[in-house]
Amino acid sequence: MKLRIFMLVVIGIVALSVVAGALWLLTLPQPGNHSPQPGPDSHEYDTAVASLAPPKRQRPLVAIIGLNDATETTDYLLPYGILKRAGIADVMALSIKDGPVRLYPALTVRADATAAQFDRRYPTGADYVIVPAMSHDNDPAVIAWLRHQKAKGAIIIGVCAGAKVVAEAGLLDGRRATTHWYYLNTLLENHPAIDYVANRRWVVDNGIVTTTGITASIPTMLTLIEAIADRKTAQRVGNDLGVTQWSAAHDSQAFRFTRPFALTVIENTLAFWRKEQLALSLHMGIDEVSLALVADAWSRTYRSRVTTFAPDHGAIISRNGMQIMADRTATASDKGTAVPAVEMMHPAVALTSTLAAIDKRYGAPTASVVAMQLEYPWPATRPDQNADHN
Repeated sequence: MKLRIFMLVVIGIVALSVVAGALWLLTLPQPGNHSPQPGPDSHEYDTAVASLAPPKRQRPLVAIIGLNDATETTDYLLPYGILKRAGIADVMALSIKDGPVRLYPALTVRADATAAQFDRRYPTGADYVIVPAMSHDNDPAVIAWLRHQKAKGAIIIGVCAGAKVVAEAGLLDGRRATTHWYYLNTLLENHPAIDYVANRRWVVDNGIVTTTGITASIPTMLTLIEAIADRKTAQRVGNDLGVTQWSAAHDSQAFRFTRPFALTVIENTLAFWRKEQLALSLHMGIDEVSLALVADAWSRTYRSRVTTFAPDHGAIISRNGMQIMADRTATASDKGTAVPAVEMMHPAVALTSTLAAIDKRYGAPTASVVAMQLEYPWPATRPDQNADHN
C-alpha cells in the first residue's frame, strides 16, 4: 500500500512537471520577421573611434584579464589574436593566479603573467583592459584590479557577459551599455542605473566599452585597431580575418530565447545516448582565433564535447604566441572522432564553415542554437557575406 502511494506521488510529480514544462514552452515566442533598426551613422562611429584613442602611450599596452577557472574561450583568445595580428600594441594575457587558465567551454592556456606580476611591471597601468565573460562575475581580485586599472586611466572593454563583471566593479552605473542577449535582463535587474542601448554590436561611453555576444569581439577589436592606428591597418587585419567591413550595427531583436531554441536544447540534452566527444588536433603555429571559434562552436551543440590532443605533453605555441595546453597526447582512435576539418586561415570563414558542418552533422536547429549562443546571424550570413555581422 505504501509503495503504491509512493508511486502515485512520483507519477503525479512527473506529470505536473511535464505540464508545467509544456506551459512554459508555450509562453516562449516563435521567431518572427521584423525590420532591423538602422546602424550608427558616420558621426556616431567617428565619435566612438576618436574616444578610443590610446589614453597614455603612443604604442599602447593591452591587458586581457581572466580567471583561472572557466573564462570564456572566445572572449579571451579573440582579442589576443586579433590585436597581436595588428602589431600596433603590446598585448598581454593575464590570469589572477599562477597556473593554467581553463577556458570555457573548451581549451586550456597559460597566461603571459598574473595580474600581480603585471602591476609590478607596469605600475602606471594598462591603456586598455579587456574583460571576458567569467564563471564568477564578482571575484574580489578581479573587481579590485579593474577598479585600480580604471583609476589609473585605462579604457575598460567588457566583452560579451564580461559586461556583468564590469558592472559588478561599479563601472557601468549611469553609462550606456550592452551585453550578450541571454544575460541582458539579469544585468539590468542587478544594475538598474545602466542605460541599455539596443541594436549596437558595441557601445562606448566615457572610457567604458561593452559588447553583445561572443563574436562581437571581431568588430570591436577591428574598431580598436582603427582607433589606435588607422583604417588601413584595421582593413589589413580584417582581410586577414576574412572580414571586409565592420560596424556597430546589430539586430538585437533577432537574438532572444525562443521556443525552437528551447526545444532543440532540451532534445539534445535529453538524448544522452547520442552525445559525442570530438577530438581537435593542436599543432605549433595554429591560429588561436580560428581555434577558439571552432572549439567554442562545437562545444555548444548540446550534442558534442571537444577535447584537444597534441603529439606530446609540451605546450603548443599558437600563431601569435599563446601557450595552449592539450588535454592529452594523440592516440590512434583520434582519427575516428576528429572535429570536421575547416579552413583555419581566415577565422570568419572557419566559423561559418563550422556552423555548416554542425548543420550537416546534427541539423539546422542545432546549428542555429550554436549561432544564437555566439550571437552570430546564421544562416543569413554566408562565408562571403560576413562583413557587418562579425
